[in-house]
Amino acid sequence: MTVLLLGALTLNAAVPAKDSTEIYKEQLEHFIDSVRKAQKFETGLINLPGGKATVDVPKGFKFLNQQQSKWVLTELWGNPPSGAEDVLGMIFPENSDPFTDGSYVFVVEYEDMGYVKDDDAEKIDYDDMLKKMQEDEKETNKARVQGGYPTLHFVGWAQKPYYDKEKKVLHWAKEIKFGDQEGANTLNYDVRVLGRHGVLSLKAVCTMDELPLVKANIDKVLNMSSFTSGNAYSDFDPKIDKIAVWTIGGLVAGKVLAKAGLFAVLLKFLAAGWKFIAIGFLALIGFLKNLFSRKKKEKDIDTADLATTEEQDTVAVEEEAPAAEGLAADHTPAPEAGNSDKTSGNV
Repeated sequence: MTVLLLGALTLNAAVPAKDSTEIYKEQLEHFIDSVRKAQKFETGLINLPGGKATVDVPKGFKFLNQQQSKWVLTELWGNPPSGAEDVLGMIFPENSDPFTDGSYVFVVEYEDMGYVKDDDAEKIDYDDMLKKMQEDEKETNKARVQGGYPTLHFVGWAQKPYYDKEKKVLHWAKEIKFGDQEGANTLNYDVRVLGRHGVLSLKAVCTMDELPLVKANIDKVLNMSSFTSGNAYSDFDPKIDKIAVWTIGGLVAGKVLAKAGLFAVLLKFLAAGWKFIAIGFLALIGFLKNLFSRKKKEKDIDTADLATTEEQDTVAVEEEAPAAEGLAADHTPAPEAGNSDKTSGNV
């Protein structure tokens, strides 16, 4: 989606022009307000797409459905459509939304990988696994750089992997540093709930600053999900069901390592260290540069030209709000200008 940032300007001899950055701020705030009004959150028991699992969202949290979540991840945060292909929804803290800084969100996905055997759960040396993953970074980062992605460094466990054999729930957290990332490192907190045909995944990505907040609420998150009748881990039938190639250790190490080292989970939802990528980020950068380069020329712009610009930009801004409102009305992601036929592929 392309956001036109040039706001309506009204100038005359007695009223000075608004500062360009002030215009940008007003239009961005207008867009954010439009999106917030359009989004529809849910609570309580929610049947996830596909029919294999549910989430019971308690007080203190809220759920954003599949289509709205995909719109947030792709159109709002600037991630590729392929990165949101398996997304079923997003779980936000009650007082948070896609624009909230200093918070987190759990992205809900389902991976139809088959029945994951947990025989190795008690035999894994996670300290040794950490060392091996760090040793593999050199080759992994070569592939990442070639693919146009920043390098990554697995700093260490933010939460050492733990598997609840009774509940069939695995969770862990990694501290990651991307390239020359400034400020707090990235936190990648993963929860996996094992089922008969695959794994329900809840992934939180934020900064290490939010680790205490995530830890304070992780028990509630762990208890939200469950499989529907016939799809639980205990329903496995060895005669007809597929067995996954991944074990508990493989889930933690990350199957994406086999895909040219593209840490899909981390890349999908990382946006400048949890700060969202503003709509049309590259366009914004170019726009701001143009604004400052034009400041010296503004005195030479006559009122007639400004009136023409005002009429065009007012129409563009008014069209933006209905696009966001349509997201709530039909739960369909607002299309990007000039590209309404979005396709998704595997990462």
